[in-house]
Amino acid sequence: MKKSLWKKDLYAGLFLLPFFLAYVIFTIFPIFKGLQMSFFNWSLIEKGEFTGFSQYIALFTDIDFWQSLWNTTLFVILSTPGMIILALLLALLANLNSKLKTLFRSAYFLPSILSVSVISFLAIFILQPYNGFLNNFIQLFGIDAEPFWLSNPVLAWVSIVGVTLWWTVGFNMILFLTALQDIPDHLYEAAEIDGATRWQMFKSITLPQLIPISRVILLLQVLSSFKVFAQILLITDGGPGTSTRPLIQYIYEMGFERYDLGYAASMSYVLFFILLVLSIIQIRAGGQGGRMI
Repeated sequence: MKKSLWKKDLYAGLFLLPFFLAYVIFTIFPIFKGLQMSFFNWSLIEKGEFTGFSQYIALFTDIDFWQSLWNTTLFVILSTPGMIILALLLALLANLNSKLKTLFRSAYFLPSILSVSVISFLAIFILQPYNGFLNNFIQLFGIDAEPFWLSNPVLAWVSIVGVTLWWTVGFNMILFLTALQDIPDHLYEAAEIDGATRWQMFKSITLPQLIPISRVILLLQVLSSFKVFAQILLITDGGPGTSTRPLIQYIYEMGFERYDLGYAASMSYVLFFILLVLSIIQIRAGGQGGRMI
């Protein structure tokens, strides 16, 4: 019996071995290699002298680093509430007993399958100042204005958050929709017999049942928003000026435009530490929801 189980484990290990090797080469090894790079004056050509923690210390006096970190944090603050609230509203609409519910679910989720390059191209086309779709649409209501959406810092943030919201809210909607479908029907039936209104059922049954998945979505959304990069790079290139440049774009510029890979690696691990701390705090604060993760 033990020999048979041992053979099954061996066969399973052989099937898992290719993935394990790929995971070690492309995930585990780069993690430790990047940590090593952060302690050296490393360029694309060669490894320089050992610098210790000097590159981490230099971050405290780097104005561009703090501005990029603030831009990233601002994006998290602006995008996360909308990502959760709108996703919940769309999930409630998609969960209605309607003949069009399949169409609603497909329409809400469809943008999330598009690539970031496609989304960015559409955003630039829509937000053009003179002949863009959005400005032409505004003029249909008699508003004689042609705002430069990507040239004004405030409007640029509105544009980036709006595009990201439209692009990615479908994934959160699917998670909420799955949780809604897992709520037992007998809870609503009992509440209806007791004379509860729809609002009372939503407040006392639906919302409490959605708390665990809401904690998961909040954690995933915060982590995802802190890693924002591609759509900002393609739509505004961090502009106007550097008013929308996120931290990952600054890391990219330091590593692959200024060839200072050691400094870029140190910023990457600072970002990793920030995300780790935020995750631990949220998991501990979430109680049962955190243990579910």
